[in-house]
Amino acid sequence: MKRDIVVINEELCNGCGACIPNCHEGALAIIDGKARLVSDPMCDGLGACIGHCPQGAISIIQREAAPYNETPSHGECHSGGCPGSAEHVFAVRKPAVAYSGELPSELSHWPIQLHLINPSGGHFRESNLVIAADCTAFTYGNFHGKYLKGQTLVIACPKLDEGLDIYKEKIRQLIDIAKVNTITVIIMEVACCRGLLQVVRNAASEASRNVPVKLVIVSIKGEILQEEWLH
Repeated sequence: MKRDIVVINEELCNGCGACIPNCHEGALAIIDGKARLVSDPMCDGLGACIGHCPQGAISIIQREAAPYNETPSHGECHSGGCPGSAEHVFAVRKPAVAYSGELPSELSHWPIQLHLINPSGGHFRESNLVIAADCTAFTYGNFHGKYLKGQTLVIACPKLDEGLDIYKEKIRQLIDIAKVNTITVIIMEVACCRGLLQVVRNAASEASRNVPVKLVIVSIKGEILQEEWLH
């Protein structure tokens, strides 16, 4: 069928990634330094990303394309990209060590949702900050023990939340006003989750301080796929 769909001019695109958090369907990704449309069915053709491209590299054309489908199958996703909302069922794994008691929470403050937090809150001052996508703590079993203990936390969803510009400004304030020491960004492997990393990068680029940023990527099966400090 012919329908409206996004097209990217690779000669104009500089790979800045500003379009990524503004594609709520997760249809765009930065690949080999350029923004790419990773799946026709994931692009709704409305062009919400267009106004956020500083290079004017994104436009809408009408061409043959698969119908828009917010939940494409895994096979329709770009290799290494977004399983998106496709359903997956996993076998329940037995813990390596049996434990009969309740594990204590390592959360040290409230609220944690990025829209609700006050960047000037004293608990953020010179802390090591974790910025986590909503799903990560439910997916990775040792989230509290490995990533939250002794850290401060904010959570967000780049696909479903509105006001990503507000998120960017709050993270910039956490860098410049709260003077956080480090930022660990924890996201899922799905392509739309990359938008959270881009929001952090945009905030860091506008901040007056340089803060080390670590990226952690969690698979949909709860495994750590990547953990590294970014340059």
